[in-house]
Amino acid sequence: MLISLIAAVAENGVIGQDNELVWHLPDDFKYFKQTTSGHPVLMGRKTFESLGKPLPNRLNVVITRNPAFHPEGAVIVDSLEKAMEEARKTGIAEAFVIGGAEIYRQAIASADRLYLTEVKASYEGDAKFPDFDKTVWQEISRRPHPADDRHAVPFDFVIWERKP
Repeated sequence: MLISLIAAVAENGVIGQDNELVWHLPDDFKYFKQTTSGHPVLMGRKTFESLGKPLPNRLNVVITRNPAFHPEGAVIVDSLEKAMEEARKTGIAEAFVIGGAEIYRQAIASADRLYLTEVKASYEGDAKFPDFDKTVWQEISRRPHPADDRHAVPFDFVIWERKP
């Protein structure tokens, strides 16, 4: 099973502030939905709470150390390793880590692929995507998206794969 991380990341590495995105990019939401639909999604508790409900058409696996946390529609585990095991049980070829910052930090060492929306601006924020060594990754796809009437800033959809 491939482990992929998917995130929208500002030029300065910011991915959020106060458990929310700091930009509104409708086509990025659409890309996220199309890319992750039908696949297990692994996330931390704060990310799950920020969504408000489980993402449809996906196994939602939530990582938390809080034994009292039992939302409907999600599988609860206490480690990234257990989350990956739940994803493997589905038999689906690719699982997506969808945040937040701490879960990305834990998962990037075992990731096979990164789906990054590179937001062409810098933002203030308290959550950052982990730095990664681009010499061990190969960019396999880049699709630019200009700023327009629905998107205040330009961004690129970029896919990286770990080099063999």
